[in-house]
Amino acid sequence: MTRHIEMLDALFKHATEGIVVVDKSGTIVMLNPKATELFGYPNTELTGKKIETLIPQRFNHNHVQYRDKYLEEPRARGMGHLMDLYARRHDGSEFPVEVSLSPFKTSEGEFVVSFVIDITERKMQENRIIEANLEIQKLNAELEERVSLRTKELATAIKKVEQSQEEVIRALKKERELNNMKSQFVTIASHEFRTPLATILSSASLIGRYPKTEDEDKRQKHVLRIKSAVTNLTEILNDFLSIGKLEEGRVHSVPVLMDLPEFCKNLIEEIKGLCKESQQIQFGYDGAAEVWLDKQLLRNVIFNLLSNAIKYSPEGKFIFFRVNTGAALVHIEIEDQGIGIPTADQAHVFERFFRAHNAGTAQGTGLGLNIVQNYIDLMGGKVTFSSEVTKGTTFHITLPNHQPAPAGND
Repeated sequence: MTRHIEMLDALFKHATEGIVVVDKSGTIVMLNPKATELFGYPNTELTGKKIETLIPQRFNHNHVQYRDKYLEEPRARGMGHLMDLYARRHDGSEFPVEVSLSPFKTSEGEFVVSFVIDITERKMQENRIIEANLEIQKLNAELEERVSLRTKELATAIKKVEQSQEEVIRALKKERELNNMKSQFVTIASHEFRTPLATILSSASLIGRYPKTEDEDKRQKHVLRIKSAVTNLTEILNDFLSIGKLEEGRVHSVPVLMDLPEFCKNLIEEIKGLCKESQQIQFGYDGAAEVWLDKQLLRNVIFNLLSNAIKYSPEGKFIFFRVNTGAALVHIEIEDQGIGIPTADQAHVFERFFRAHNAGTAQGTGLGLNIVQNYIDLMGGKVTFSSEVTKGTTFHITLPNHQPAPAGND
């Protein structure tokens, strides 16, 4: 028995953990050397003091309640694994601890032995790990932010490259269109110019063969042929000039207050010279005389449509030119009794250089209706048509009738 007591005494004295024994009232009755070392007290100074002496003052009040409740039903338990526990040294400093409680009984009464471990080094390591983790999280966040920023920059760069590619593709497409237009111009010009130039040369040569007064009719016949050929050449050149101006964005709609009936009558008088034998232009007008429209663009549109009606209608046919004006809109209708447009071609009539399959030998560049549509678009209007082969074609134009708003100050 004595041997066992000696062994227990040796374990108590040489244990690497602090051992504190308290009675049921929470009074310290025994400490081992390691405990006095941990708390910095002389060997016997703590004996007889309450366990709260070793607890930081801010926790004392609550600890008394916890201690009394525990001593009512004591049981073995560990403390400090899931919460931070701190002990107080003799000098008032604090240090983190881990505590295990074990109740026991003797003939002298009930006691609780506390095993106290100083975990300062562990806490320092944990804090270093936490700080390292925080630093890693910070670095990860910075990295993610950098990646996000680089991703956005890359996306922006890719978008710019795509835009540049699109611009290059548009430029190449525009260049191809321009080259095609130049090629088509050369083809059309060489073909369309040849006939009127040959007519002019031939008629000019023949006029010299009729010097006598009685040959006046023959001379006038050739003069008219020369005039007609020059008109055709002028129309071709005007078409190409118009396309060039439209491509460069140099054509704008500038509505002015105008007398539309007078304007139309003058235009009919001007175009009468192109009419074939017994062709007549029937003009009808309804509504207010004064409207707001762009004179030059309107002249080009009507002149083009009327000249087409004349060109593609046989001799002796009527061409109807009708105008109806309202407060907000102007409606124009030009109807012929000509060859009409084949159904298969109708979807392409406003395309540049397009000519219907039944146009035959009639002169033309295939630009007129494309220019008409562009001019009407510039005026904010709309153009449609209906046509039937051998029955004729009717073009319907709707244009806004309003005074332009005054330009604001920048």
